[in-house]
Amino acid sequence: MSNLKAKYGKETIWIGASRDSVAEETLILYKTGRTNANDGGIDFVMQPLGRFFQVTETVDVSKFFLDIDKVQRFPITFVVKSTESEDQILAIIRAQAEAKYKIEAVVDAYMEAVEEVINVVDLINYFNDIVDSGRLSEVMEEIMLQSKVEFNYNDEE
Repeated sequence: MSNLKAKYGKETIWIGASRDSVAEETLILYKTGRTNANDGGIDFVMQPLGRFFQVTETVDVSKFFLDIDKVQRFPITFVVKSTESEDQILAIIRAQAEAKYKIEAVVDAYMEAVEEVINVVDLINYFNDIVDSGRLSEVMEEIMLQSKVEFNYNDEE
């Protein structure tokens, strides 16, 4: 996810409460919990858009739909440990959902909540773009920071 933080950290949007107060804002990806913690939470949120990201190692309809329910069917982006394309992953999830739920309207409602699927190939491409732009140190610093958090490491110890 350090790749995504670096990727989005260079993107900006224009936002404001009124036409006169519109300002350029940088996108920031915040880690909200520990990845693979099985804590039931959402892994990342992007500000100021409020975009949710969930990391998963599986292409399983029950996992996807449970995560969608966590955010009350608000759009969510899944980062999936798979080399299959976004279209292939969505087709697998839809097929599982249709077999499990049988009601097309239910399946459609859940599938519409999938904002985007990012796969391993996408992450590698983002990483290569970051390296090409000379920002590898930014990713490495984030990996070090998150590793310290993950393993409860304190520099003062």
